[in-house]
Amino acid sequence: MAHSSDMIAGDIEGYLKSHEHKGLLRFITCGSVDDGKSTLIGRLLFESKLLFEDQLAAIEADSKKWGTQGGEMDFALLVDGLAAEREQGITIDVAYRFFSTDKRKFIVADTPGHEQYTRNMVTGASTADAAILMVDARQGILPQTRRHSFLMSLIGMRHIVVAINKMDLVDYSKERFDEIVEEYREFAKQLGLEEITFIPMSALKGDNVIEHGHHMPWYHGPTLMAYLETVEVDEERLQRQPFRMPVQWVNRPNLDFRGFTGMIASGSIKPGDAIRVQPSGQSSTIKQIYTFDGDLDEAIAGQSVTLLLEDEIDISRGDVISGVDQPAEIADQFETSLVWMHDEPLLPGRPYLMKLGTQTMSATVSDIKYQVNVNTLEHTAAKQLDLNGIGVCTLSLNKPVAFDPYKENADTGGFILIDRMTNNTVGAGMLNFALRRSQNIHMQHVDIDKQARAVSKAQQPAVLWFTGLSGAGKSTIANLVEKKLHAAGQHTYLLDGDNVRHGLNRDLGFTDADRVENIRRVGEVAKLMTDAGLIVLTAFISPFRSERQMARDLVEEGEFIEVFVDTPLNVAEDRDPKGLYKKARRGELKNFTGIDSDYEAPENPEIHIKTTEMSSEQAADAIVEMLRKRQLIS
Repeated sequence: MAHSSDMIAGDIEGYLKSHEHKGLLRFITCGSVDDGKSTLIGRLLFESKLLFEDQLAAIEADSKKWGTQGGEMDFALLVDGLAAEREQGITIDVAYRFFSTDKRKFIVADTPGHEQYTRNMVTGASTADAAILMVDARQGILPQTRRHSFLMSLIGMRHIVVAINKMDLVDYSKERFDEIVEEYREFAKQLGLEEITFIPMSALKGDNVIEHGHHMPWYHGPTLMAYLETVEVDEERLQRQPFRMPVQWVNRPNLDFRGFTGMIASGSIKPGDAIRVQPSGQSSTIKQIYTFDGDLDEAIAGQSVTLLLEDEIDISRGDVISGVDQPAEIADQFETSLVWMHDEPLLPGRPYLMKLGTQTMSATVSDIKYQVNVNTLEHTAAKQLDLNGIGVCTLSLNKPVAFDPYKENADTGGFILIDRMTNNTVGAGMLNFALRRSQNIHMQHVDIDKQARAVSKAQQPAVLWFTGLSGAGKSTIANLVEKKLHAAGQHTYLLDGDNVRHGLNRDLGFTDADRVENIRRVGEVAKLMTDAGLIVLTAFISPFRSERQMARDLVEEGEFIEVFVDTPLNVAEDRDPKGLYKKARRGELKNFTGIDSDYEAPENPEIHIKTTEMSSEQAADAIVEMLRKRQLIS
């Protein structure tokens, strides 16, 4: 059953042609630490006869240096490519390997077993058709086994093998195998996992990996390789689904050619088929299916094509082309399942970038409905999600998008969250369903707009966002600026941090999550006030760059002016007009900015006020003069 090289020697062109048309199965191995994942993959690579002589020689040498098999060949070292992994004997990163047999090609992802690398397991599973969950026959079902099982159910993994490994260390006991099978079945029922295949084996010795062997005559099921060669590839299922193609590129090489390029996520399409573009809802008909190798009579899921339409309609990158009879849903608020993958916690109200298919938009987790304890499956209340936390959340977008529930189509229902400041991927999620209220709430047209209101006040609306440490002088300078603007006949409003917390934000404390929500609310109020044509001044510590960026994004380009009131910590602490620093130093005031909570200084503020170099009066004059130069006031 292993890959044969006879055809390579006799008919290389025939071999390459047959190899090109083999099906491809992507699968992962997962489970707890030291369950034998890397050893199994090493065995599969070895048995497929695709290793070069120098690779075998290197593994033999490495086995003597780092191996765990007493000098014998340690197959795990074929996969554990990082030096840190070899020295510790664990897998840290996701290691991808390719091999093939006469029937199929394979890409296998060896995912980490340690709890702190659970996020890497999600990465490996996101593109897999099947999963091999490794269980040490001596240890049985462990917490990480349950954690990985829950994640597989979360991402909708349809084909799961529970490989009960190291049977050689329990004397190939059928009783032990049956105990583990019964325990796992009970747990799997709670997760809704149905298509599960149990295989007893020894990855090290080779029992039931490629061939059955003679140690377990009581087992009559398939070997692991037989299962992998026959299990349904997910693309075969997707080809039967409704047609979806996220547009990746508008192909316009000349005036006579305008096509829409992308990879078909599901379904099939032919010239003459009616389509609908979403979220706009425009309809047309397929005129031509173009590829580099020529036109196609039909295109199916997994193929990258360029579609030409009969009608000239507006389509952009990120739009989804759907079949007209079964279009995707459209919404901007969802219930989602979210896996948090960053050291910094997820805070409701904080804005992130969301990548769904080929489009990127602004997204906010407005509420964490509950967090899931993956060991007990208990739902617990949570105000934030920490690293590896899994929660069901309400997600709001800044625009409607076309989507399918993740369990129906991973390509149009799976997304990642990206930190706006660092561009790091911080979360991976699945869209469960649209919230009905998102379809019933629409922006109401009004005849008097922001520009009309601003003209009547002879000014341009703007937000002056004063930020700095407590005691820096933000409120003092903002108050002076407002007095000068009022004297000049301008229409203003000052939102001060302390004043807002007496009313609008009286329910918020000073945790990071509450600080984020505090600034989110103030940003929304400031947006409404600019819509009224006002010049809004806000005086808040607003310690996090991401929230200040969120407030900036709420208003139009050029309307947000960040004023950094820059006062060194020791100077602000010496002033301490409210005695807050003394309380914080005594431990009576928790989460105080500058003491036990960070302040992220602006990197490129429009105005930088150094209070050690100018008085409050001079700072106010400089700000008013800047407004005149920008022609925001006359």
